[in-house]
Amino acid sequence: MIAILLGAPGSGKGTQAKFLSSKYGLTHLATGDIFRNEIAEKTPLGIKAQSYVKAGKLVPDDLVTEMVAARFNSKEGRYLLDGFPRNLTQAQSLSSILAHENLSIDLVVLLKISQELALERIVSRRVCSQCGEVYNIQTKPAPGGKCLSCGGEVILREDDSETTARKRLMVFEDITRPMIAYYQSESIFKEVDAGRKPEEVSVALSMFVDSIFAKS
Repeated sequence: MIAILLGAPGSGKGTQAKFLSSKYGLTHLATGDIFRNEIAEKTPLGIKAQSYVKAGKLVPDDLVTEMVAARFNSKEGRYLLDGFPRNLTQAQSLSSILAHENLSIDLVVLLKISQELALERIVSRRVCSQCGEVYNIQTKPAPGGKCLSCGGEVILREDDSETTARKRLMVFEDITRPMIAYYQSESIFKEVDAGRKPEEVSVALSMFVDSIFAKS
């Protein structure tokens, strides 16, 4: 099983990815983690990617796709893709690679949220500078600005400032619109209202995933 979870910054994608991975036994493949691991382990793909990163260039779509696809090590595996594909080119490349291996995407979920609410969530978010635990000044504050898990300082990331957040949301909208249209024509695609409480979003996601399982 291969599932794709899409969502703008602030949509709660990270929270729901953890939920789905845990409930359905999916291997969570986050693009950022894959990049860091490949580069740290100095794999052939990691070395290629690092050359672009060092030069301040974007890693080419075909290389990104190859790095992610290399993680599908078994046709019996169950995977959740988080942060990939990011654009239409990557989506098309992924489909081609999977078809070559007689694999296919089983479901694509878009966490739909208004830009206003997404922005509100982003600028309220705080992250532990040591362990990465996520907090929110409105719904999950860190007492005294210290992480409850490790005691590290809880900070506002530069990416979560209002100016940067607005740019991130605009970029997401521009590059993902064609990709979403690419998947929308298929029965495996579902939009889920991410403006609700996390537990309500989880219930909606479960209903969709269960319906896919019932058909298989």
